[in-house]
Amino acid sequence: MADPRLPFLAALERKALWLSSWMIHNANHLRAKEDGLKIGGHQASSASLATIMTALYGAVLRPQDRVAVKPHASPVFHALNYLFGLQSLEKLQNFRGFKGAQSYPSRTKDIDDVDFSTGSVGLGVAQTLFSALVQDYVKAKGWGEWPEGRMISLVGDAEMDEGNIFEALLEGWKQGVRNVWWIVDYNRQSLDAVVREGLWQRFESIFRNFGWEVVILKYGRLLEAAFAEPGGEALRHWIDNCPNQLYAALCYQGGSAEGGKVWRRHLTDAIGDQGEVSRLIERRSDAELAALMTNLAGHDMPSLVDAFEAAARHDKPTCFIAYTVKGFGLPFQGHKDNHAGLMTPAQMEAWQQAMAIRPGHEWDKFEGLDLTPEAMQSALDQVPFVQKGRRRLAAAKVEVPAALPYRASASMSTQQGFGIILNDLAGTDLAVAERIVTTAPDVTVSTNLGGWVNRRGLFAREELADTFRKEKIPSTFAWDFSPKGQHIELGIAEMNLFILLSALGLSHSINGERLLPIGTLYDPFIQRGLDALNYACYQDARFMVVATPSGITLAPEGGAHQSIATPLIGLAQDGLAAFEPAFVDELAVIMRFAFDYMQRDGEGDPDETTWLRDETGGSVYLRLSTRTIDQPQRTMSRALAADIVNGAYWLRPPGPNAEIVVAAMGAVVPEAIEAIGLMGEDRRDAGLLVITSADRLNAGWTAAERARQRGNAGARSHIERLLAPLSRDCGLVTVLDGHPATLAWLGSVRGQRVTSLGVEHFGQTGSIGDLYRHHGLDANAILHAAQALSPGRPIRNRRELAPAE
Repeated sequence: MADPRLPFLAALERKALWLSSWMIHNANHLRAKEDGLKIGGHQASSASLATIMTALYGAVLRPQDRVAVKPHASPVFHALNYLFGLQSLEKLQNFRGFKGAQSYPSRTKDIDDVDFSTGSVGLGVAQTLFSALVQDYVKAKGWGEWPEGRMISLVGDAEMDEGNIFEALLEGWKQGVRNVWWIVDYNRQSLDAVVREGLWQRFESIFRNFGWEVVILKYGRLLEAAFAEPGGEALRHWIDNCPNQLYAALCYQGGSAEGGKVWRRHLTDAIGDQGEVSRLIERRSDAELAALMTNLAGHDMPSLVDAFEAAARHDKPTCFIAYTVKGFGLPFQGHKDNHAGLMTPAQMEAWQQAMAIRPGHEWDKFEGLDLTPEAMQSALDQVPFVQKGRRRLAAAKVEVPAALPYRASASMSTQQGFGIILNDLAGTDLAVAERIVTTAPDVTVSTNLGGWVNRRGLFAREELADTFRKEKIPSTFAWDFSPKGQHIELGIAEMNLFILLSALGLSHSINGERLLPIGTLYDPFIQRGLDALNYACYQDARFMVVATPSGITLAPEGGAHQSIATPLIGLAQDGLAAFEPAFVDELAVIMRFAFDYMQRDGEGDPDETTWLRDETGGSVYLRLSTRTIDQPQRTMSRALAADIVNGAYWLRPPGPNAEIVVAAMGAVVPEAIEAIGLMGEDRRDAGLLVITSADRLNAGWTAAERARQRGNAGARSHIERLLAPLSRDCGLVTVLDGHPATLAWLGSVRGQRVTSLGVEHFGQTGSIGDLYRHHGLDANAILHAAQALSPGRPIRNRRELAPAE
């Protein structure tokens, strides 16, 4: 018995294909252009997924299911949401224009129901796997009323070249991932070429080895019926052995008005036998033969719906390899150059007639369909996926205490302080402690998470005792796996860390349950996972990344483990507030702020005290050090705490005749304190500014400047107020264990001369003293810089600089 949904699904597919192609055509050929730039839009890549996406969204998906759409299929996604009433006509008409429907699905820029942003290929694929793990974490805690769903990715076959996908597969196998579907759009074409023969066999082998179910969707119902006819096995054998290049070429030629004749001529020459095979070919008209030879399962609605609904009966991770034709149904289907190709106006005119779309009715929802508008709308209203409307969930904010408890020592490092703060939190019953989930790529102990894990345990869906403890072998760490655990241990792959943080940091929206994720890694290896970090921030995921140890201060480890450019990443990365505290009391204030900041979701009006858009919230990056330094004995006042969060405070305020101010950040603050002490006899008014966040200082300064340009003459940022008492003649010496450009802009705030000290070249092994002298970060280098900025009077305690190597 035929599926009664099929006429509706056929109509929905037809409209999705038309609207996706038309919005691209409109953007490139009809809409006014101001700058002459190519717009693009991937008509062929959209067409190859039109049937699959229609089957999913029109019949299979439930509201709790989440989808990462192949970036180049975004027009189909926007078209379907428009038909469901979740996207506006204005946005479609402005596709790839300012504030129009986005080139690639975006959680933050699009108005339709985007689950996961995609665009940097491969990352959205891995995100679905980690989102499934996060769903398991939430369900294991007994939280939430939102039902368990599947995490689905629509993947281009060329996208499978991305290495992070295979890193995620391995991690998923370790963690026992379930409720994941990856649907490979196997059109056998990449941006520049046709893919290698037999690639599907490699995919099948890889996925089966990682414990996935693999479903090969190769032939549609028409082909399966033809194979059952006399001579059908010869036809199957020919298709199975047809090279990708040849099949693509025949699909292109077969899509023309003479397409059936092309297929007939080639098949007759290749396998015609003047018997059963020839009669199989001759029984079909040219149009029927062309339809038969492109009836791959990825374009056969009954095959797709049956396969998806069969897989929905279990929760095993499943890979569907769906054979498709790139550009299916368009004039350039199968052409190896069609990836960025666009239909010409003449081609579009002919295709529009074939699609029965009247001129002037191109955007009409039900134009060109056999179903009546009433029947179509009724069927759209009954689609299971849209029964809950928009599926952005919300979660209550977790109460954050006014201050975080911790046990301070007279001398300690910020990394040690981080571990102590978390360990002390773990011993409380505070709500914030219950919602923290930590993770690390095999550096849990060396980033000081061990105490937290000892108290809170490692997460797994099933209990697994610590064998060392069971065997009564002494160990510093007692690590049991259980559903109660709050640490997810990862293998050594920083891309996985950041994609997991992205998934954890979207739990409030995906699962309706708030998590406060903290991920730790070595600071230089942020750069290894930078694409995934940027992706997480673009999605507006909320997390805290703690990178430690940092800089050349990790002296004996050498250049391979020392970071230079990471402060600039913190300065430049949108959606990420970067801090580099020198002292542990600063760190406690910043972490308290971070737990609150990660939960904010305001409209983004700037605070006119700092000109920071703190109400929008965001993620937080803490750059910490293993260097043990003396801790200040002071009371944390409300004003000092505010200054620390806003980015800087005066450790030694400048006097009225200050000629020099030293601005220092992070681990090198002790050198700045020493330098100020040494120059105190000659320059008693010298000031010491401790920078806790170059990022927030710079953001506030640039925002205040924009406000002044727009007419708010009184706008002043935090750094402007801090530097206001200084004369224009006062010189600035900036110093940090990182690239000097991080703080070099401070001289521009009031037009002062500045000398910026930092690290510009790879480090090497040695003591802290050796490396600080070599790179010019020690107290003597600060004194020399100060002398150069105020040459009128020598600094008596200055020593000659050691020659650089």
